[in-house]
Amino acid sequence: MSRVARFVLISLAIMAAAWIALLALLPEASRRIGGSAERSPAVKSPPAVGAAGEGAVLAVPIGGVRRHDVRESWGDPRENGLREHHGTDLAAPANTPVLAAAPGTVEKLWTSVAGGTTVYVRSPARNWTYYYAHLSGYAPGLHEGQSVKVGAVLGYVGDTGNAGAGNFHLHFGLTHTTPDQHWYEGMDVDPYPYLAGKALPR
Repeated sequence: MSRVARFVLISLAIMAAAWIALLALLPEASRRIGGSAERSPAVKSPPAVGAAGEGAVLAVPIGGVRRHDVRESWGDPRENGLREHHGTDLAAPANTPVLAAAPGTVEKLWTSVAGGTTVYVRSPARNWTYYYAHLSGYAPGLHEGQSVKVGAVLGYVGDTGNAGAGNFHLHFGLTHTTPDQHWYEGMDVDPYPYLAGKALPR
């Protein structure tokens, strides 16, 4: 074979190898170039926890009580079995500060035979009512229409209403409402799972 023929064959082999290498790189190049090129799927961020209460975990409404110390008491018999308990009771010494478990607006300050001195706080979206009962008294200056943040002092642990003399505890209730319902309306919901760490439905 002549030198010219060898040169031509070597040149063709080099060109063929270059084309093969180029074709192998084209798919990778197309991923890096914009337009209709293939792109990696976007990583979705987890939904944000609701800053306004809904979708958030309730705070324990008594200072110094740890989340794992909260006990389920929904459905416990009351008045010799005549009724079921609808709420979560949290025992604490008399006059321990009672704190807002979620942000909202103080919708009603009320005194009743059953609950004694109570506070009803409505969530910003008005679909939840947080109920604090058996208080010994209110925090100074607390008033209806007042906006409160998580941890704001609402009142103090007591034994008013039907709590029983010396049975100092907070009765914490949770009611699901529609925005047009009043503070005394809605459907009672067991608050324990949400005090134990479950996110409140939106």
